[in-house]
Amino acid sequence: MQKFSFSIRSPLIDIRTLYDQCEAPVTALDCGQKCAPHNPSGKPFCCDICHAVPAAYQQEWTYLQAHTDLWHAWRGDECAPDDGGKAEHDALLAETPENMLLLACLGPTACQRPYRALSCRQFPFFPYVSSDYRFIGLAYDWEFEQSCWVVSNLNLVSQTYRQQFVETHDRLFAFSQPAFDSYQIHSQRMREHFAALRRRIPLLHRNAGFYLLSPASERLQRVSAERLPRFEPYRHEAR
Repeated sequence: MQKFSFSIRSPLIDIRTLYDQCEAPVTALDCGQKCAPHNPSGKPFCCDICHAVPAAYQQEWTYLQAHTDLWHAWRGDECAPDDGGKAEHDALLAETPENMLLLACLGPTACQRPYRALSCRQFPFFPYVSSDYRFIGLAYDWEFEQSCWVVSNLNLVSQTYRQQFVETHDRLFAFSQPAFDSYQIHSQRMREHFAALRRRIPLLHRNAGFYLLSPASERLQRVSAERLPRFEPYRHEAR
């Protein structure tokens, strides 16, 4: 189980404007139909609280409470965890900033798309921030390499989605330096993780290109989409 949002502290931001600016689907097809058959629950992994726990910062939660019944505060018992599950639950709560809230929703069949949290809209990506503090593109949350179909099919991410992602986070970062800093920290964690594996980081650059980034030097090599890595169980599917 993973939490797929990070620390965001901000002054007043127009949440509806952020949502409206980030409405495009990730791909032209319903990627949930691609991954759901590989999940024993039959749900898309990103919509299954037993695999991914979305988070919202307090201002976003206030907006959602006023406009929809889709969400409730995550209780941690949605999956009836055993002792191991409780330990993971406690660990997620411990690393959640005090100004943020973990959420659970009514499930994919009851989704109200206009009221998806920002963490849902950006999944499986986060803004990659270089060590010299530049937001240069989209990186994926590496915990989902074995579950998220999109991670193995980055070539199918739409240019509209990529553009909206960049514009939305540019707007967010203009309001909130701590939001930017939190993604810089997460980007550093990604570099450390990939350096330990001796792997390069796939990056959807804000210039619309595809790159592989060295986690040590941060040197970028532009590549064709076909050179980006794929993972089981999607490795051998036709692109």
